[in-house]
Amino acid sequence: MKIGLDIPGGDFAPNSNIKGAIMAAAELGSEHTLVLIGNEAEIKNKLQEEGANSSNFEIIHAPDVIEMAEHPVKAFVGKPNSSIAIGFALHKKGAIDAFSSCGNTGAMLVGAVQVLKAITGVIRPCITTVMPKLSGGFGFILDVGTNADCKPDVLYQFGILGSLYAEQVYKITNPKVGLMNIGEEPEKGNLVAQAAHQLMKDTKEFNFVGNVEGRDILNENADVYVCDGFTGNVILKEAEAFYTAIRKRGIKDEFFDRFNYEIYGGTPILGTNGTVMIGHGMSSPLAVKNMLLLSRDVAQSGLSEKIKQAFNS
Repeated sequence: MKIGLDIPGGDFAPNSNIKGAIMAAAELGSEHTLVLIGNEAEIKNKLQEEGANSSNFEIIHAPDVIEMAEHPVKAFVGKPNSSIAIGFALHKKGAIDAFSSCGNTGAMLVGAVQVLKAITGVIRPCITTVMPKLSGGFGFILDVGTNADCKPDVLYQFGILGSLYAEQVYKITNPKVGLMNIGEEPEKGNLVAQAAHQLMKDTKEFNFVGNVEGRDILNENADVYVCDGFTGNVILKEAEAFYTAIRKRGIKDEFFDRFNYEIYGGTPILGTNGTVMIGHGMSSPLAVKNMLLLSRDVAQSGLSEKIKQAFNS
C-alpha cells in the first residue's frame, strides 16, 4: 500500500510532517510505502537532518504550495503543481491508495469532490471526529464542519456514513445511531431535526436509537451522533477547549487525556471515491504519525467501496 503525505501542509510544516512520516514508517513496515509530496530537495535535506534514509520513502516533487489562508477553489485550480493538487492526481490514477494532509482543509475538500468525486448517491460528503467515552470506547460525531446547513435527507445519509465508518474501521458491531437534538422526544428540535427523525425512525439501513442530547456524547446511548456541521463543529471546538483547560489547570486524568487530538491524528472525508485524510493544522509529529496510521486502516478496511455498495444497493 502507498500512502501519500502533503509535506508543506500545516502550521509546522515541513518539520512536523517529516518527523511524523519517519515515526509512521517505523510502524508501518516494509509492506507499506510513504509517498512524500513536496519540494524534493527540501524533503531530502530534512530527512538527512533527522538521520533518515530517503530511499525508504518515495518522493514526488511538487514545487508549489497552497497556503493555509488561500481561497480553496482558486488556489486548487490556479496551482496545478501544488502538493495538494498533485496528491489528488496521484490518488485518482491509483498511484497512491490514500492521501493525507494537515494543510488547507478547504483545498482538500475541493480536491476530494472535484477530482475523486462524490460516490454516486451521496448528496454531501462530510467529516467526522472521534469522541472518547467514559466506558473506554469511542463515539463518532458527524458532520463537524463541512456542511453548516443540512436538509433532513443529508442528515439521514450521515447516519449511513457514520455507521459504516464505526463498523468497518473501528469494528463496532451494529453501531447505534442517534440524532443530536435538544430533547429525546421525536417532536423536539427545529423543523429539520423533526423531519430527519421521521426519515430515520423506521430505517433498516442503520441502527437508529432516536434523539440524543449533548450530555449523551460520553455515555453508551449511541455510537454515532448525527448533526449538521455547525452543531458538530461547536461540540468539537468545545471539547478541544475543555481539554486545553484541563491541561492548564495541571489536572492529570487517564480519561481526559483521551481528548488529545494527537491520539487520533485526523479524520477521513466520508462519501468520496478514495481515502482522503485531513489532519489538524497544528499537528505535531505524533499527530501526523497517527494520521498516516489511520489512513492505512481506512484504506485497508475498504470503506469507500463499502459506502459505494450501500448507496448503490
